[in-house]
Parts: sequence; C-alpha cells; structure tokens
Amino acid sequence: MRLKGLRKKMLCLGLSAAMAAALSGCGGSGERTQGAVQMIGELDYEGALEQLDLAQENGENVRLVDRARGIAYMGLTDYEQAAVCFEEALAGSDGLVQNVDFDLNFYLAAAYTKSQRYGEAEDIYDAVLALRPGAEDAYFLRGNVRLVQGNYEGAKADFDKVISMDPKNYDRLIQIYQVLDYFDHGETGREYLQAALASGDKDMDKYASGRIHYYLGEYQSAYLDLEEARETGGVESYLYLGKSYEATGDYNYAANVYNSYLEKNEGNAEIYNQLGLCEMARGEYRNALNAFQAGMQLQNVTMMQTLSFNEIVAYEHLGDYRQASILMENYLKNYPDDAQAKREYEFLSTR
Repeated sequence: MRLKGLRKKMLCLGLSAAMAAALSGCGGSGERTQGAVQMIGELDYEGALEQLDLAQENGENVRLVDRARGIAYMGLTDYEQAAVCFEEALAGSDGLVQNVDFDLNFYLAAAYTKSQRYGEAEDIYDAVLALRPGAEDAYFLRGNVRLVQGNYEGAKADFDKVISMDPKNYDRLIQIYQVLDYFDHGETGREYLQAALASGDKDMDKYASGRIHYYLGEYQSAYLDLEEARETGGVESYLYLGKSYEATGDYNYAANVYNSYLEKNEGNAEIYNQLGLCEMARGEYRNALNAFQAGMQLQNVTMMQTLSFNEIVAYEHLGDYRQASILMENYLKNYPDDAQAKREYEFLSTR
C-alpha cells in the first residue's frame, strides 16, 4: 500500500489555499452562516448544510449562504452541486461587480475543474482577466486548465506572464514547476528553475535557492543551503532539509532534522507526517504510527486526509488489518473520491 506524501501533485495547486481562505472570508454573514463555516473547517459538511438551510430560513444573506453551500459540497466531492450553488450565488448579484463576485467565480472555476469541465473553467478565467488583467492567480490557474486540455503553448504563455509579473515569487515559480512536471513538461519547469538560479538575484535567500536545488535534483546543494536557512526559514526549511537528506537515502539524519524541529517548536502536522514517512522507510512502523497520530491530535490540521491515510498504512504494516479496515471505512466516508483508498479497502476486506 502506497503512502501519501507531504504534498499530492494535483491540478489547481492553489485550490486548497483558496478553500482555507474562504473559511475565514465570510464578512457580513449571519450567525448560522458563520457557524456553518466553522463546521466546514471541522469537515462536518452535512452538519454545515443543515445549518445553512436554517440560515436561509432566518433570512441571512442568501449569496453568502449559497457560497458556503458550494464550499460544503466541494468538501463532499459533489462538484456538480457545488457549481450549482456558486452559479446561484452569482445570479443573485445586483449587477455591480464586487469582490465577492470575483471570489465566487474562482470557486465556480474550481468546481468546473473538479467536474472535468475544463473549457468552462477556462472561460471563467478569461472573463476574470478581462476585468482584472493583473489577477496573477487567474493566469496561473488558467495555465493549469489549459495544460489538462493539451494546450501546452497557451499554458506556457500564462506561466510566462505569471513569472514576468512577479519574478521573485519563488513559491509560485515552484508551483509552476510542479504543475509542468505533473503533465510531463518537467524539462520546461526545470528551465524556469535554472533561469532563476542564473538570474543573479542578490535577494534570493538560501531557503529559496535550497528549494530550487531540491526540485532540480541537486540534493547536496539543497541541503547545504537549507542547513544555513533552517533557523531562519521556519518549518518549511526543516521540511525541505529533511526531504533533501531523504532523497540521498539518509533517513536517519532526516528523522533527526524533523525531531530537532519538534523539540524546539510546537507540533506541526507536516513535520509529523514527514517524520512518519521517514520511520516507515526505516521499517520502524510503530514509530511511524505514533508520528501520524501525533499530527492528527493537533488543532486545525489542514492535512488530516493525508495523516489519516498514512495511519491506516502503518496499521497495515503492523499486521493489524482489522483496525486498518475499520479506519479505512471511516476514511472513505470523509473522502469518498479517493480511488486508491477504495481499492485498498477492498483488499483489507479480504484479510
């Protein structure tokens, strides 16, 4: 059974961040709508929908109610219904284009993308850019949907535009590399990364250069830079430093990096997950289970799906197939569109 890593490559890498922002972006909404948003953050999507029905009955802002409904349906992986909700919210506009209309369009495009309605998603990004030609996110996301439709040249034009708008945004540069690599255009992505290193940017810190070296497969250069950045770059520096050592096969030192962070700082779900993956690679399955479960105990965990899946893998390696099967059944209730988990549940059911 394959583990789920720190980051899962997927179309529209910005979607998760946008979803998280939405959970705190409902200014002007009523009490029940706010409560529903909190329930969405806790993954209680059905409960949130019930609250939103009551919110509408109580006369709360119907556009924000429909917006929250759409986000809840996204959580339930019912992307078609989510699109309907976002469309209804947009239809409630008074004709004056407001920030919430752009927000809703981004969500509608995400729902279309998840429903494989890529052409419609691209049309939305076209419309957004016609009104806001400086919307960097729209260029990036349109590049995503163009790639999935096989329009490499159009996607590259969008990514070129994104980079030209903010050439020192190395986080976005790495996202572009990841998307291109996912769609078998990794060489183009590497050219972007190499150009950034060759640019002579004096403001590029060791954290940025270390990550770029990591994605170029230059792991020794990566960990040398990241060793310098680990005390100043925060949790991500530790993550990339550990992963660079993992890439060289030095799981012992990588585990020491993650444990070093945990000794000095509050718990972090990504660190716990990566530590668990390290322990799995070392064959220390009980230690791996403890790491995954420690990450799940933290508050406001944004990668609960990954940790939950990896917890099941650890139980399986420990030979506790009964517990793994019970947890997988519950996992599929929360994440019903995970095809890999469905296949694994069929296997566990036979053990």
